[in-house]
Amino acid sequence: NIFRSWRQNRLSKVDHIAIQVDDIASALEWYRERWDCELEWSDETWAMLRLDNVRLALVLASQHPPHVAFLSDAPENFGQVVVHRDGTSSSYSKDPWGNDIELLKRPK
Repeated sequence: NIFRSWRQNRLSKVDHIAIQVDDIASALEWYRERWDCELEWSDETWAMLRLDNVRLALVLASQHPPHVAFLSDAPENFGQVVVHRDGTSSSYSKDPWGNDIELLKRPK
């Protein structure tokens, strides 16, 4: 059962939280004017901001669901793995309430 795997792997570190916005450029401007954060990546479909304690992903509804991403050394234990253009790899699933959860492995 996938939930047993989660418990055994102790998913305790949040990598990022993804929220949906209508326009990446204007959302970047708004967040960067108000918070001390560093831009890690952006294109027309998503952006990643690094705050002191977590990353915030800004995503378009047509491209990405809102989600919480936990760090995992073995995302393949949770489902099919997708390799991203930034070198990370992830698997995706939902909690019992329908919230999207990403299990993310960062390259070493």
